[in-house]
Amino acid sequence: MDTNNLSRKERTYIYHRKEILKTALRLFSERGYHNVSMNEIAKEAEFAVGTLYKFFSNKEEMYSTLVVEKADEFHSALLNALDTGGDELARIRACIDAKIDVFKNNLDFARLYLTETQGACFSIRAGLDEELKRRYEEYLIKLSNVFKEGAEKKIFKAFDPYILAVAIDGITNAFLMEYLEDPEKHRFDAETVMDIFFNSLLER
Repeated sequence: MDTNNLSRKERTYIYHRKEILKTALRLFSERGYHNVSMNEIAKEAEFAVGTLYKFFSNKEEMYSTLVVEKADEFHSALLNALDTGGDELARIRACIDAKIDVFKNNLDFARLYLTETQGACFSIRAGLDEELKRRYEEYLIKLSNVFKEGAEKKIFKAFDPYILAVAIDGITNAFLMEYLEDPEKHRFDAETVMDIFFNSLLER
């Protein structure tokens, strides 16, 4: 966001909001949503607890805002990667590269995101499941269209393109979950995912 034309008061508001969300993200990621209070977030962010309520009516709204805003950033990166040049294989590789990069550069949120999109405990909250499903579905449909185009060009075998999109995303998520548990134990990259997934899919 360009803040050059904003007043000092507006810039301060944006800065404080960002600091609160950054602190909340770290605490939610470390301890879990249910184990963090508004008082703890305020203390860690070095604000009075009343200040937090000027930005968010409750912890649930703070959490939902945090997840949706960061999910938008993640999905934008993936959708942009699918629009890169090259053939269908190159576009899928670019998407996997983008997903790995954005997750490794945002480890705190990656933990929350994978929890949400894998259907774990918070998704029922305040319609958050529908918000994330809409974004996730948009990404899967775009990815499936790349598989469809590749099949039409006889690059891939004629499997259901949506199932292929779900499958390759699931493999990537599984690697990312392992990485979050122990970054040094299992190193992987987009080429690893591509080799595992496309060994039987490519037309010879």
